[in-house]
Amino acid sequence: MIDVPDTVVAKARVAGADHWLAGLPALVGELSARWGLTVGRTFGDATEAYVAAVTRADGTPAVLKVIVPGLGNAARDEITVLRLAGGEGCARLFEADEGRGALLLEHLGPSLYELGLPLEDRLPILADAAREVWRPATGLPTGAGKGRWLIDHIRRRWVELDRPCQERTVEHAVAAAERRIRAHDPERAVLVHGDVHEWNALQAGDGFKLVDPDGLIAEPEYDLGVMMREDPVELMAGDPWDRARRLAAHTDTDVTAIWEWGVVERVSTGLVLAGIGLEPLATQMLEAADELSRRDDEAP
Repeated sequence: MIDVPDTVVAKARVAGADHWLAGLPALVGELSARWGLTVGRTFGDATEAYVAAVTRADGTPAVLKVIVPGLGNAARDEITVLRLAGGEGCARLFEADEGRGALLLEHLGPSLYELGLPLEDRLPILADAAREVWRPATGLPTGAGKGRWLIDHIRRRWVELDRPCQERTVEHAVAAAERRIRAHDPERAVLVHGDVHEWNALQAGDGFKLVDPDGLIAEPEYDLGVMMREDPVELMAGDPWDRARRLAAHTDTDVTAIWEWGVVERVSTGLVLAGIGLEPLATQMLEAADELSRRDDEAP
């Protein structure tokens, strides 16, 4: 028997992967035998994969990750990102089995969340880690393609979840996504992580590396837009644009693009979290999205 976090169980059931849950102990046993692993504790904060500390045959600590199936090309894209990054900005990849959604990864230290750093300190750390990943690359979905996917996802899940935010908010996010799709420039697009937040930034020596990449070839502002969706209570406590301006100044990127990706990601992720019952964060994100869409509607 293995310990699977409740959030991963919920994500698997939403994805129609009950068979994967039933067969997971046998799969972990097979991977352990093939890669020479001794399995240790499960990481309880995982959301889309079974993740456990392991020890390799030579005594090296590592991490085994087995991704929930039915999540599109999540395993293939993560493996591609990690190979392209080569251990720079992201955790190093030791082994991979794309068909089984399994990865053997470098073991890193505590996350930014565990370290409890204040938001004003986390933002530049996250931006710097993301910037380590940015480089010319091919072989992954584009930012324009992700924008189209996000539009479909937002509209579909909003109905399926019985409209947990205002319709105006959905259209506000769709309009922002459409602007980012039109702005996609292959000459400027780079490899981006796609999910940069404090749980995905782990200590590595005197810096930090990112884990769990979604992976896109997109404008760099996409990664910074993800940071705009996080910490929604803190975002709304002051002028929300201040965070976008700080990120833009720190990375020499476009503040409007950061803001618009934030609008899209806030609604999309809020709906994902609502679907798996991750509260109160789901409600906080969607309430922030409602308020920001109202402000834009009322702006002169």
